[in-house]
This record gives sequence, structure tokens and C-alpha cells, in this order.
Amino acid sequence: MSHTPATFGGEAARGPGVDWDDAATLHRAGDAGVLSGFSAARAGTLADLVRYVAMLAEGERAAYVIERTGDHRLGVAEIMELYARPDFPRAGA
Repeated sequence: MSHTPATFGGEAARGPGVDWDDAATLHRAGDAGVLSGFSAARAGTLADLVRYVAMLAEGERAAYVIERTGDHRLGVAEIMELYARPDFPRAGA
């Protein structure tokens, strides 16, 4: 697993940046509580899930959050900031 910080703007021991291959899960924005880990709509890498949400219709994006392994939920604004980063791994690149 990744040892990068939970937020994408933090500094990591390996240097700044995002671990796009970090494990993450996609959840409905209203999911919460002890069993929320069992209600994941989708699982994959951080890059895959950011791409998935970014490709949704604008009105549908706010219905989802991405949970990075263990400790941080990314809302739609943070997801779209990640998608806009120049180092985001574009499909076919």
C-alpha cells in the first residue's frame, strides 16, 4: 500500500505528488457509519475512480465520494481538482 499522505497537497517521504495507483473505493455521498465500507459502489485505483466521477454528467458527480484507503473522503470539488492536475494519468497517454 501507499505511504503517501491522505490529502493530495501534502508532502510524502518519496516526494510531493499523488499516488494514482493507491487503492480507493467509490461510495454514494450519503453513505456513512460503521458498515459504510461494505456499501462501496466500485473499487479501483484512485486514478480510475477520479476518472469515473469526472466522466459522469455534471449533475450526477455530487452523488459520489471517493474514499482513499482508510482515512480520507474526497468530495466532488477535490475529485475535480485531482482530475485537472497536469500529472493526472490520462487514458491512452
